[in-house]
Amino acid sequence: MYTAPPESPASINNGQDIKASEEVVMKNVHETGILKNYDGALVACYSVHTLVDRIATAGNHRFPVTGIFEASILATLPLLQRVDDGATGWGIVTTGKFWEDHLTAGIKNYLGQSGEQDNSLFLGVHSTGLSAADFHSGHVSPELVRQRLKEATKRLLHKGPVHCVVMGCAGMAGLEDMVRSTVREEYSQAMAERVFVIDGVRAGIGALEQMVKNMRMFQDPRLPII
Repeated sequence: MYTAPPESPASINNGQDIKASEEVVMKNVHETGILKNYDGALVACYSVHTLVDRIATAGNHRFPVTGIFEASILATLPLLQRVDDGATGWGIVTTGKFWEDHLTAGIKNYLGQSGEQDNSLFLGVHSTGLSAADFHSGHVSPELVRQRLKEATKRLLHKGPVHCVVMGCAGMAGLEDMVRSTVREEYSQAMAERVFVIDGVRAGIGALEQMVKNMRMFQDPRLPII
């Protein structure tokens, strides 16, 4: 596991933090040559993080890399349930207000939508008002974390039938039960049992493993094995 150097932002809360972390990490990556020690990389920040493209470019697009944001989308879409009336949906619960527009735009871009197009499956990004560090730092009480996470989850659930709730922050790892308890409160037992809670980090590990396999399976056989 690689952790960004101390001069990078302690918590990524906006576009400036994304850019700062990108510059610090890429400088360190070039200085240490650390990528040579790995078969792939997972950027464990739930954002449209520019490190994904920078690392891919540094590896001549033959080094497998993805982010937990992108991986969560890939994990979610096959799990959406196509019921008779077409009602299905997914959404994201995240930290601060900044991420609502940032992630919404990122999803449209990732799925190849124009800015004006609606996506009937996507039910929005709903923020808690907390930072990534607040979830485990101890500076914010567990009661407040639970309250804010439940409120954001409820807003998403009320948007329509939801079949996937994505936890839009690496710092939310391990908090699935808080989301699930809210789902059980708001939905019937039968409906609640059909809801998946997506941890981006776990989704990312699975996506990266499959990405390595796919690149080896489908690449030009005349090239060296990745």
